[in-house]
Amino acid sequence: MKKKLIQNTSNFFEKSFQKEPEYIFLSPGRINIIGEHVDYNDGFVLPAAINKYICFAVSKNTTTECAIIAKDLNEVYKFDLNDNLQPVDKMWVNYILGVLHQLKTNNKINQGVNIVFSSTIPMGAGLSSSAALECGIGYIMNKLFDLGLSKEQIALIGQKSEHTFVGVNCGIMDQFASVFGKKNKVIKLDCNTLDYEYHKADFKKYSLLLLDSCVKHTHLTSGYNDRRNEVEQGLAIIKTHFPEVKTFRDCTEIMVLGLKEELGEILYKRCRFVVKEIKRVQDAVKALSNDDFVQLGKLMSETHHGLSKEYEVGCEELDFLVDAVANETSVLGARMMGGGFGGCSINLVEKGSEKELIQKIAEQYRSQFGIELKAYKVKISKGTTEYKVKI
Repeated sequence: MKKKLIQNTSNFFEKSFQKEPEYIFLSPGRINIIGEHVDYNDGFVLPAAINKYICFAVSKNTTTECAIIAKDLNEVYKFDLNDNLQPVDKMWVNYILGVLHQLKTNNKINQGVNIVFSSTIPMGAGLSSSAALECGIGYIMNKLFDLGLSKEQIALIGQKSEHTFVGVNCGIMDQFASVFGKKNKVIKLDCNTLDYEYHKADFKKYSLLLLDSCVKHTHLTSGYNDRRNEVEQGLAIIKTHFPEVKTFRDCTEIMVLGLKEELGEILYKRCRFVVKEIKRVQDAVKALSNDDFVQLGKLMSETHHGLSKEYEVGCEELDFLVDAVANETSVLGARMMGGGFGGCSINLVEKGSEKELIQKIAEQYRSQFGIELKAYKVKISKGTTEYKVKI
């Protein structure tokens, strides 16, 4: 799959620009084992890069014009680096322009590039194709122009691009996972300090299966930003009663419970979820270290309930997919993954059971919603990198 992606992208570059690309880069999507919606709440998350990629075929050119071709969309966008880079109507372009705007502002690039990119990361499935695109562009420019950027700086540039040119006030997790991923390792990331540590992700006789609802409800961006506002309001109230609290990491469930009336139903539910989810990440790391996959699955299922009922970022389709596997003996746990309101569920399942499980759930899903379910078996891979062609 990876080699086919690279070959097709490279061939399309050659067809488009009448020369072979000078470089090939791969930037992966990501999963998050647990720790949803806490990356912007100073919590811990447990993401990993996966073997779904955006492939970039790249060459410098002799002008200040950049030509970016989105092969899968059959769209081209051209601009001059001397132009004042601003958001445009094509959303995919904004992820790229946001990165280049920051690099250009620092006078770090002054020569045009030709880029063709193609992807095996499913769009709208919650696997962070946007972060892969942002970080891929940042990584490419760092390499081509010897900018001396650290991995952390590339991740932060990607995040800022999303804030400023896309309008989603996202946390750092997606970009960090895309850049820092390691094969067969999950990253325990402290979203407060950006300290991180790798933990083994050897699932033994289990594997990770993603079931794609194939829906993405339109209130993702507005709902996401609403949740950020709600938890910020809730934390401000908590701080007035507990001066020692600086972030949600300092909160306990008892504190939140004691302020239930003052917080009101909505803020109470949002804050309670965040506090519990931060603890679940710590518990999940222990479970992974002890190869306690039953406990890990239990924690994943608890997270789904919290996301659906307390943080309220679920949807009918995702709840159905999680409920549908709840009594399957081959499934240890399942939850919605990503920002919510659509996308994938992530399932911890026995190896060898995937095909039968997919067929069964797909039939139920089709019957209930008239939607063809998509499924992806994923492996944990390394982060954004240059692909060296073996001679």
